[in-house]
Amino acid sequence: MYNSLLNKYNIAGPRYTSYPTVPYWDDASFSLKAWKASLKKSFNESHLKEGISLYIHLPFCESLCTFCGCNKRITKQHSVESPYINAVLKEWNLYLDLLEEKPFIKELHLGGGTPTFFSPDNLKTLINGILSTSKLAENYEFSFEGHPNNTTKEHLQALYDVGFRRVSYGVQDYNETVQKAIHRIQPFENVKRATEMAREIGYTSVGHDIIFGLPFQTLEHVKQTILNTKQLLPDRLAFYSYAHVPWIKGNGQRGFSDADLPSAELKRQQYELGKTLLAEVGYHEIGMDHFALQTDSLYKSMQHGNLHRNFMGYTASKTQAMIGLGVSSISDSWYGFSQNVKGIEEYYNLLKDDIIPVYRGHILNEEDLIIRKHILNLMCQFKTTWSSNLHYFNELPQVLIKLKEMENDGLLNISSNTIQVTKKGQPFVRNICMAFDLLLQRKQPDTQLFSMTV
Repeated sequence: MYNSLLNKYNIAGPRYTSYPTVPYWDDASFSLKAWKASLKKSFNESHLKEGISLYIHLPFCESLCTFCGCNKRITKQHSVESPYINAVLKEWNLYLDLLEEKPFIKELHLGGGTPTFFSPDNLKTLINGILSTSKLAENYEFSFEGHPNNTTKEHLQALYDVGFRRVSYGVQDYNETVQKAIHRIQPFENVKRATEMAREIGYTSVGHDIIFGLPFQTLEHVKQTILNTKQLLPDRLAFYSYAHVPWIKGNGQRGFSDADLPSAELKRQQYELGKTLLAEVGYHEIGMDHFALQTDSLYKSMQHGNLHRNFMGYTASKTQAMIGLGVSSISDSWYGFSQNVKGIEEYYNLLKDDIIPVYRGHILNEEDLIIRKHILNLMCQFKTTWSSNLHYFNELPQVLIKLKEMENDGLLNISSNTIQVTKKGQPFVRNICMAFDLLLQRKQPDTQLFSMTV
């Protein structure tokens, strides 16, 4: 029965880190002026109450990992560090001029690329440049993505000294055959050393990212990776399906063929096995694809109903405004999205002319805002309601008709004004969200835009 559901619902679909999803942004009517206005409105409404989030994209890597879908620049020339940091701080100052007062920072995350490509001193220069022009919100959280092979004690200490208490390491899989296929060779000992160093320094949350569905990956590989993970007991885990989208990401994801990838049925077996093994040692499933121990802030936020989801994935607290700095970064004012240019040279040139380097985006209309809230509820709480007129929209009856078959399959329960996703339906929450995605319903893509939902 489960395999038949798997075959039925394993279709291409968004991961819903936003609504509308990026392919459905209305770039034609978007403008930098409209984006600035939406951010200013959001900032004035919310920053004193909850602060803002900052995402900083650090794109440089010394080698290419063929599973990666991020925007990156491969180089071994570390002379690129200082010019890039200066550019990011210039962009930040342009936003400060727009906001006209010091923001309270609630969350700050360094992603990439490889943030630990940068030297500890340069990372401190970047963060101190941000902190000297802002304030810290209560219970702020700073985090970064570390590469186990090149995250040094000096990196960890430098970032700890400027307020970082959370680090996540990209593990992916410990099997050597899989690692060779994805061009990411890192022995267990490297992950162990990086994890233990963080804890010795005082980091309160260490996370690992593990991927299933990788080329040549077997059920036994996933089992061994989880068993190794249990030895280190990271505070939280992202355990998610590999997104094979070579038509978007180009040659980086063409280091192996489709035939080398596990079948949909095997991928689900990998996920179920991993989930069972993680539950045995006290991990709790958080939303979709995430797990945490009871002591971690992500678990606590789920218990308190504060779990949030944005372009950084699941976060332990919500801010209405998120500013993305650096090439390709995406910002979110709640009322609008914007994305920076992807080319480093173009990014520098725009900043040289004092232009915030946005090249596309979307301003949400009233319908978008309602649908966004429903999808966010489903992704974070596995339920949504329309008891208030604020949450009702004209197409809701048609959405409920689409969901009826899923209800018959036991994936959700529909009452007079509520949808509750069942335990059985949680792995299919992306499919449930797709029924609410009016833009996707109105214009089905001619070519595949998204990875598979399972």
